[in-house]
Amino acid sequence: MALHKRRVFSFASVYKIMALSSLFRSSFQSRQPNGSDGVLSMPSARAILLSSVGCMLVLSLLMVASASIPFALSRGMTELKFFYNQLLYMGIGLAIAAVSYRVVSLKTLYKTETQFILLAITGALLFATLFSTPINGSKRWLTLAGFNFQVAELAKLVMIIFVSDFVVRRSFEVRNGWDGFLRIALVVGMITFLLLAQPDFGSFVVIIGMVFAIFYIAGAPYKQFIALGAVAVGGAVLMVATVQYRLIRVMSFLDPFDDVQDTDYQLARSLIAFGRGQFTGVGYGESVQKLSHLPEAHTDFLLAITGEELGFVGVTMILILEALIIGSAMRISYTALKRRQMRMSYTAFGIAVVFIAQTIINAAMNMGAIPTKGLTMPFFSYGGSSMLISLVMVAVLLKIYKESPEIEKSQCRYY
Repeated sequence: MALHKRRVFSFASVYKIMALSSLFRSSFQSRQPNGSDGVLSMPSARAILLSSVGCMLVLSLLMVASASIPFALSRGMTELKFFYNQLLYMGIGLAIAAVSYRVVSLKTLYKTETQFILLAITGALLFATLFSTPINGSKRWLTLAGFNFQVAELAKLVMIIFVSDFVVRRSFEVRNGWDGFLRIALVVGMITFLLLAQPDFGSFVVIIGMVFAIFYIAGAPYKQFIALGAVAVGGAVLMVATVQYRLIRVMSFLDPFDDVQDTDYQLARSLIAFGRGQFTGVGYGESVQKLSHLPEAHTDFLLAITGEELGFVGVTMILILEALIIGSAMRISYTALKRRQMRMSYTAFGIAVVFIAQTIINAAMNMGAIPTKGLTMPFFSYGGSSMLISLVMVAVLLKIYKESPEIEKSQCRYY
């Protein structure tokens, strides 16, 4: 009898628990938005993108302020000169990005006439840089409205849009034979030739990598990649072997402590900065390498100063934020792909590839994993041109995110 009572009590308890569980589940599901399956959903790509970019901008201002003060004082400038410059660049970039988001139509952007106008403007500006005043031995900047603008940054965005449209408009040629490859090679060859003439080998690598990636996901035959890869590797070896400063950088990379007072100076100081920072860093503002040891530490080697002051924790935080930005761009690309909006999907993917390439190259360069290269880390390194174009790229991603679900199925072929 006692055993029977215990079983009855046990079954009654189970039924009560099941009833409460069912009530809780139905109550929870009733609070979910339409289309939800009752499981807590991941934040939208838009929310992650905006919050990550916002955090990166704040960290950029903090680290530029810390890293640039000794350099500014040594040049007779006010101590926060570069901080205010970076803040101004961000303001201009956000304003232009907001206007682009509100005014520019994606359908107009993908028209053939628009493509050639953008290419013509970019080509003309790149050609004009060859007659500009050299800065640090390179002719990469044009003075526009009192600001030095690096046209190569604009070329990255224009080439993303052009290639994304081309592989859709010429999809049969891209996937069958060499016609599509040869057509795009003419345009890419013209742009990259002007970049190498500046010289700007870093932007050349990023643009070629982006074209490779978009052609790959568009279904181009493998034999094209093998042929182009062989040409690219051979060309890179030739360009390094025939230009003295590139050869010196490669030799410095192979042995960064061989000549720390001359050719290996910058890379060696960068590695020393990371070594001093260890896990948690020496403290914000306490870097030693920024005291004229690491030249112009607030530009391409800002990550090294971050490693010294904030340590492994700070560098990891920067790289995680970059990964979140890249992941958001990939999510936007995949969503457009599922809706068969191929141009928009390839555009978002191309932007993600550019962010990936620049993040990896800049971080690897700071850590001595590759030879020194003049590429900024998106949203972090000091520089007006890179900041402006990166923010415009974010505006394009947000535009794709907004318009993608609003496009009717019959109109998807135009996007």
